[in-house]
Amino acid sequence: MPKRTRFTTWRPLATAATAALLATLLTPVAAQAAPSGSEPVHSYEDAIREAVWVDTGLDGDRDGMTDRVAVDIVRPRETARQGRKVPVIMDASPYYSCCGRGNESQKKTYDAQGRVAQMPLSYDNYFVPRGYAFVGVDLAGTNRSDGCVDVGGRSDIQSAKAVVDWLNGRAKAYTSRTGTTRARAGWTNGRTGMIGKSWDGTIANGVAATGVKGLKTIVPISAISSWYDYYFQQGAPLYDSGPEWLSDYVDSPDARAKCAAVQQKLVDGAPRTGDWTPLWSERDYVKAARKVKASVFLIHGMQDLNVRMKHVGPWWDALAKNGVERKIWLSQTGHVDPFDFRRGAWVETLHRWFDHELMGIDNGIDREPMADIERAPGQWDTSRVWPPSGTRAATLRPDRGTQAGVGTLGLHRGHGTEAFTDDPKLSETDWAAQIDKPTPEKAGFVTRLLTRDLRMSGSSEVTVTATPSTPTAHLSAVLVDLGPATIRDYTDAGEGITTLTNRTCWGASTPADSSCFKETKAKTADVDYTVVSRGWADLGNHASDHKGSPLTPGKRYTITLDLAATDHVVPKGHRLALIVAGTDQGLIDPPADKPKLTLDLTRTSARVPFVGGAAAFARATSGAATATPDATSLNGVREPRTIHRVPEASQ
Repeated sequence: MPKRTRFTTWRPLATAATAALLATLLTPVAAQAAPSGSEPVHSYEDAIREAVWVDTGLDGDRDGMTDRVAVDIVRPRETARQGRKVPVIMDASPYYSCCGRGNESQKKTYDAQGRVAQMPLSYDNYFVPRGYAFVGVDLAGTNRSDGCVDVGGRSDIQSAKAVVDWLNGRAKAYTSRTGTTRARAGWTNGRTGMIGKSWDGTIANGVAATGVKGLKTIVPISAISSWYDYYFQQGAPLYDSGPEWLSDYVDSPDARAKCAAVQQKLVDGAPRTGDWTPLWSERDYVKAARKVKASVFLIHGMQDLNVRMKHVGPWWDALAKNGVERKIWLSQTGHVDPFDFRRGAWVETLHRWFDHELMGIDNGIDREPMADIERAPGQWDTSRVWPPSGTRAATLRPDRGTQAGVGTLGLHRGHGTEAFTDDPKLSETDWAAQIDKPTPEKAGFVTRLLTRDLRMSGSSEVTVTATPSTPTAHLSAVLVDLGPATIRDYTDAGEGITTLTNRTCWGASTPADSSCFKETKAKTADVDYTVVSRGWADLGNHASDHKGSPLTPGKRYTITLDLAATDHVVPKGHRLALIVAGTDQGLIDPPADKPKLTLDLTRTSARVPFVGGAAAFARATSGAATATPDATSLNGVREPRTIHRVPEASQ
């Protein structure tokens, strides 16, 4: 993996500029000393609430007029009276009217004058009293905005970028959707931070990848970095529908009436073959990471089976390669907001992050560890940099064991072959439960019992040489920690959390907009194994990740599957397993055929990043050979389900 940039490399603010900025933010009493953090000194109830419509410069709905996107604003009245300019926290979303935001599916509501009364989530409640403006942007084609939803394309990204431009005096806005009265953002200093979960966080990634001036930081939560990887992986389809379904799901009624041409472009540009097209190039933010100037605080669930961890590794590595300042939290949850899995620490950390990045307050967050990783439900560890220094890939080799399909995994080259037949009715949980048994649908390879803890950190890859019996074949590769543990139950409906009835409050409230939200607790499961990393591919993409071709039955092919990034400690006394199989039911769609695949073990391997590299693996597996495993089935979480076609929470 590329060398990481130290987290402590920050853009300094000039001394004079810092003093001037702090003078505008502090009350006369507090101005006597540098602040440790912004304080809730402004009235939320009396905050200015207004709406403007920003001209995007596009005509996505082809009505002959450039599209305007609705921007709802909540900002302190006191700073406006005093002529002091404030920074902006912005969440650009397609969900403000169709589907709702957060664990309680809140939507925007409006008063009789059309001003936002309830802004979903607690960002405005918490940060406006602390001297920030909060801006909620309706993506083009949604809620009160013109235009069409194009699912991560130019229209989506320009919806939010145009607002950043307007906040910095480079774009036009109006006081109504169709009027001519201009609205100006003289109340802001232009310093903008974008935040959001899922599609919202994806927009933050995409806007940062334009390099727009004024965007100082982004906080993408469970966000997409390349839309191809939301629908496919190396040609294997992850869902049975394409982006046109998603566009229709969030389109406003007005957009549905006008956007048939955009819908058709989504259909034509995203063929179910899994081949890469220009549509996917437009929606690949990783390739534009060199343009990112904003710092990045990334949050993701390592068991997110909606926006999968495949979106973390390439994006994080590209940001590191290009010297982007960054911070990361990795939880054991699925597609869950940190407000719902680590609430108190999250609010405090986010507050300090925005204070540092948007207000220029030296609060020390830049000198703290780069990464927080959840090791067990509610138990967190930190790393100074991520992946940790000393992390190196070790090449692991599968080999035949004493029973067919039950092999070994070590550092020495394997020999012979193993075969399995794709069974689309079975999943990774079925394979792992039967890891110590010869079953026809998988090939499993297991290390010795570990004599010491072994930490993997980063992205793995598995190179497979296979001979198919049919013209089509899909492959899955998973890494499994074999051993008892209590983990978050990420396949439960709450994806690792249970929502309670009691509420806690995070900021100020009004009768129309409460800052009090239902508490949660960890939803756990006691398991005998944990799947820690996954990857999939269509074997027809053996020659290219971007284009597939029919297979010749009986011919040998080699393909390298990219496994998602993770950070996991396999404890002493556990084993590490590699499983290679066909269709991972619930996570990828099956091929047209049900092939038998024969693996050439001399040409099959896994490259896994361990802290300490191959030497650490060798030390951890240097004990006596494991005793004969119990032949009973192992217990895990329930079978994963592809229940999401929408990059949003399931709660």
